[in-house]
Amino acid sequence: MKLGLTTFLLAAASAAAFAPAATKNGAAACVATPTPQQTMTALSLSSATEAAPFTQGPRIIRDELPIVYVYDHCPFCVRVRLALGIMNVKHNVDFLGNDDIATPTKLVGKKIAPIFAIPEDNLVMMESLDIIEKVDQDERFGASGQIKPATGRTDIKAWQKSVQILLRTLQRPRYVATGLLPEFQQLDGRHAFIKNHQLPPYEKPEWKGDGTDENPGMPMDEKLKQYAEAMAKDPAPLLEDLNSKLIELDDLVYSEHYCSEGGLSMDDIDLWARLRSITIIKDVEWPAKLRAYMDNLSALGDVPLYDEMAL
Repeated sequence: MKLGLTTFLLAAASAAAFAPAATKNGAAACVATPTPQQTMTALSLSSATEAAPFTQGPRIIRDELPIVYVYDHCPFCVRVRLALGIMNVKHNVDFLGNDDIATPTKLVGKKIAPIFAIPEDNLVMMESLDIIEKVDQDERFGASGQIKPATGRTDIKAWQKSVQILLRTLQRPRYVATGLLPEFQQLDGRHAFIKNHQLPPYEKPEWKGDGTDENPGMPMDEKLKQYAEAMAKDPAPLLEDLNSKLIELDDLVYSEHYCSEGGLSMDDIDLWARLRSITIIKDVEWPAKLRAYMDNLSALGDVPLYDEMAL
């Protein structure tokens, strides 16, 4: 990961600032606390609001681990992975191929992700927010209410909507072009994604069609051409727009530890899960506070970023 000096110092000062916590089976958690010198350095280099980092609870390790079935790029799947990581619940991650219809259909009756399974209960369920609520309310997975409820902020939602077309244009071709994401390891998985995910300026009905002779959708060869051309274009104008939008978001984020005043909340679960895919785009210029926010929650939730495979 290539970071500027300011971002590097900020990350060093804050990324591992967690309180000590014993695991359920008695093992000590690995912890670190920033030194006064590091803290002063961070404060001198950033306008980020001073805020206490989230204190993680004990490590939860069940005899039979829960399983989450996901696509790596999917923000709804990332919501669940991030929440489980923050709550310190050990779990297995099963990455589905993007063309795998049989596995999710066998589990819940249709092709969808995320899917969550608790083997000891013979429970299988879907929908990211329902999954997170289930884990939060189950005392076997630690104290309830560790992640605060959503605040209902409309400014961040408006920002997300404002970059939707921009991010689709930049992210979608890169997901499949890397060939490194687990759901796209095979050609069939990459083609399944391209078949079903339109690129701007096309809308879903004209890309996918509706199954009728009148609207069969775009031919697959043309879809592949559109993705190839999107990757071949100079991204500089779009990067300029994205960098400007990230500066706007940096002003909306409360601190490098959580985006809304009052502590880590479902606002963060949703926002960070959506921002993660931006790291697959090479040469993005992250404002210092926002970059520290990305790094801190990545470490806290044990969900890696894409910087090393960015295109």
